[in-house]
Amino acid sequence: MIGSGAREHALAWKLSRAEGLDELYVAPGNPGVSAIANCVPIAADATVELAEFAVSLRIDVTVVGPELPLVLGIADEFARRGLLLVGPTRAAAELEGSKVFTKEFCLRHDIPTGQALVARDRDQAAAAVKKLGVPVVFKADGLAAGKGVQVCHTKDEADAAIVQYFEDHAFGAAGERVLVEECLEGEEVSFMVLSDGTGVLPLASARDYKRLADDDQGPNTGGMGAVSPVPLESGLAATILRAIVHPTIAGLAAEGRTYRGVLYAGVMLTRDGPKLLEYNCRLGDPETQVVIPRLDGDLLPLLRATAAGELGSVRATWKREAAVCVVLAAGGYPGTPLRGEPITGLGDALAQSGVLTFHAGTALQEGALVTAGGRVLSIVGRGATPAEAAGVAYDAVAKIRFNGMQYRRDVGRGMG
Repeated sequence: MIGSGAREHALAWKLSRAEGLDELYVAPGNPGVSAIANCVPIAADATVELAEFAVSLRIDVTVVGPELPLVLGIADEFARRGLLLVGPTRAAAELEGSKVFTKEFCLRHDIPTGQALVARDRDQAAAAVKKLGVPVVFKADGLAAGKGVQVCHTKDEADAAIVQYFEDHAFGAAGERVLVEECLEGEEVSFMVLSDGTGVLPLASARDYKRLADDDQGPNTGGMGAVSPVPLESGLAATILRAIVHPTIAGLAAEGRTYRGVLYAGVMLTRDGPKLLEYNCRLGDPETQVVIPRLDGDLLPLLRATAAGELGSVRATWKREAAVCVVLAAGGYPGTPLRGEPITGLGDALAQSGVLTFHAGTALQEGALVTAGGRVLSIVGRGATPAEAAGVAYDAVAKIRFNGMQYRRDVGRGMG
């Protein structure tokens, strides 16, 4: 397992329970992961070193959590050594590595998505805003750790975004090109599947909460919470598969970019039907933290079949329960987070029935757990309904303390 966040902790937690598992290594892991797996001090983006490590220990299958190693081509490094890895090649991972590529790909393959224009400077961006009108969405073309998106509801907000992207260069190289896109309206759903290059296996439905504050206020973040399942109208999942997912897998194969791994479609359910917002080439974070605990049975056979091109031989079943994840973020997030703040109450939270805790931005400092990143912990509650699961999660959250702790209080609200 490659990665160090709460998503990887959740995956490691599930994989550690797999029948027939001999050893589980996580690179680089985190303090929470270290309790259930062997943590290896290799950075997630050290693709060659990771591949050589896998060779040296004769690792059977490798799972990639974050997007950066995939965009850097870790799947290609492993393939050259004859190693199984769950994740797309560098060419296929361009779906996440470039928002512009994805938009042009959708146009080539008639995949429903919003209108958009590409801007390389402030004048082009201003012209795009004038043509599309407000509200409008700015998206940095490259990887920006989930923070490269700005939703502008007014002309003043759009003007401020233009300054941020093209004068302040807030997103560095990732923002050298910017996608200026119409703001789609409706309900958003995270639709994740496994693909072995031809077939797909849908995972449980989920929805994440991108904005920092309640009622979708404040700046975009990497994700402040999630809930699973999400009630979908009859036939909607089949429509998303038919109109968005299957054409994507087939289109990539036709372009010589065969896709094996997790495909995450952020979909807006508009009045005109589902439309693609974005693609990710890995499991969502924090969606993983609510989807994976609901999987009934082992995760490892599903991942191995994905990497081996044998998805037709496996199936997934899901528990009839709901899960809600509340992300506890450090003070200052999504800007510069407070680090080194002692974390207390985690043991009391874990003692609650139905609670799981997954580490992200944590570290051990002289034996004490402290904050070490923006999103610090994912607190997951499980229950018969989303409302019950949310109650469990928030009861656990109430027992945890660290200076500057911030979180949303509306995750799962109104979902029954």
